[in-house]
Amino acid sequence: MTRLPDVPVIPDLLELPTVESGQEVMVRAPATSANLGPGFDALGLALTLHDTVRVRTTTSGVTQARSEGEGAGSLPTDETHLVAAALISTLQRAGYRADGLDLVTTNVIPHGRGLGSSAAAIVAGVLAGNALLPPDERSDAAQLLQWAASLEGHPDNVAPALVGALAISWESGRAYHSTRVDVHPEIIPVLAVPDLALSTETARALLPPSVSHRSAAANAGRAALLIHALVAEPSLLLAATQDSLHQDFRAPAMLPSATLMRGLRAEGLAGTISGAGPSVLTLAVGEAGASAAEEAVRSLLEQDETPVNWRILRLAVEQEGASVEVHQG
Repeated sequence: MTRLPDVPVIPDLLELPTVESGQEVMVRAPATSANLGPGFDALGLALTLHDTVRVRTTTSGVTQARSEGEGAGSLPTDETHLVAAALISTLQRAGYRADGLDLVTTNVIPHGRGLGSSAAAIVAGVLAGNALLPPDERSDAAQLLQWAASLEGHPDNVAPALVGALAISWESGRAYHSTRVDVHPEIIPVLAVPDLALSTETARALLPPSVSHRSAAANAGRAALLIHALVAEPSLLLAATQDSLHQDFRAPAMLPSATLMRGLRAEGLAGTISGAGPSVLTLAVGEAGASAAEEAVRSLLEQDETPVNWRILRLAVEQEGASVEVHQG
């Protein structure tokens, strides 16, 4: 999971006002799949797989973090935990601090699999921190996107995690922007998740510094087609998910995933690498299409002699994005 830089040391940090102790906030943040083939660094889809964070403000003077589920036993237990770091930085950005924090994360989203686990953690921390602030000090949706994307480094995962459905994101100057788009109700995401992790940094390092105009034009056309396919005409998903910018370059770092994706596409299914990989996402149409995708994944994996274990998940598009509940102690 991505780790934020150390929270900047503010000279008069201890002089900042503290948020009220005894508050309890619960945030539920979804997994996301970015790129979706040709939508490199621009498109992201929220999925019905969620991490849950419970945080309580205390007077202990320390930050305690405990993780359950994915990553349990290997994640930090102090303020360097990604959720805690995002929360603390959100408070400091608003000119506040917490005297103490007691944080518990229940992680379901696999780490390092291209499913937005770090984005979910950052969104959870940002939303929790924002909810702990006095009401008149809280940020609006546009500001929350800006801050979460700044912490993550790009908006393609945090945007759908915040608002749900399909998010189209872009950067203008030093500002991040995104718009939410409803997805055709018959589209069903089917995931194949390997037991191998791959860091975004490793995958991104394989990309060339430039591509041809031909590749760029091809990708622009497919990305435009993909929006239409996702919203109105799912029958075009196979053609619309064809990528020319990143998947082939990254294939050497995840050969089993690349082999599975190519096999699915050869069978007429809209298979893509989820985010930076190595999970494989198939955008199926209808229950029959989802069953066919699951069967195709199983069949192709049986033919693969690589010793990799896979999980197959039939999910849905998360419509609402992250949710926040606040309770006073």
